[in-house]
Amino acid sequence: MNAVEKMLPQLKSLRLSGVLDTLEVRARQAVEQRLSHLEFLAIVLSDEHERRENKKLVLRMKKASIDGRQTLDNFSFEVPNLKLNSSQIFDLATCQFVEERDNVLIVGPTGVGKSHLAEAIGHRACGRGFEVTQLAFRKAMESLRAGRADGTYTRRLKSLTRPDLLILNDFGLKPLASPDDEHFHDLVEDRYRKASMILTSNLDFPDWGKVFPNAILGEATVDRLRHDAHRVTIEGDSHRRPREVRPGSRTPLA
Repeated sequence: MNAVEKMLPQLKSLRLSGVLDTLEVRARQAVEQRLSHLEFLAIVLSDEHERRENKKLVLRMKKASIDGRQTLDNFSFEVPNLKLNSSQIFDLATCQFVEERDNVLIVGPTGVGKSHLAEAIGHRACGRGFEVTQLAFRKAMESLRAGRADGTYTRRLKSLTRPDLLILNDFGLKPLASPDDEHFHDLVEDRYRKASMILTSNLDFPDWGKVFPNAILGEATVDRLRHDAHRVTIEGDSHRRPREVRPGSRTPLA
């Protein structure tokens, strides 16, 4: 039985079996570079720490419904006709607004990259160790509405209140019907100054209150949302383009 085989039960007991992934390489490195025992141990522990942090990141992203493909690195800031304060976006990507429990409100026409930027910032927040939840605004309201029906409203509301950062896409795509306006007010009220939100919307900021059937409730909700919020305005043409029809292929139905 070699040394690794002898260590295996202890490594499993200590939940350090991941050390084996790089142990052979690090042992060879220690010999070639004549590392001291402490230097060798430091490298092995560093590998294990990095492995665990990466695992935590993967779990946070999975829980947040962030797949990692929408990042700032692959966002097209140089698209023709796009008007966007890129410095503001990179400042937000530091996630200081999450630490300060501020909101981010992103508005712009369809297809200019609002959801992409929101998810990219959420990705950075996951990397910083924050708990993030991302979903469509419609899905959030559907969940809370279902909670009213089956008696789980408080639990569902807490699940949306708990994350450090809640990302809701496509606010105001449709007018709010009662009781969704009350549900959204409850959500905003419970998160107010306690945790951050990112909302994306096609509506200009002055029109947000018009989404609510109850004007007073709408004013109270929007007032809390925009208090100390970072406002991001994007102008430009949609990035989405239909596929070209190849010669001889059938024209898709409208």
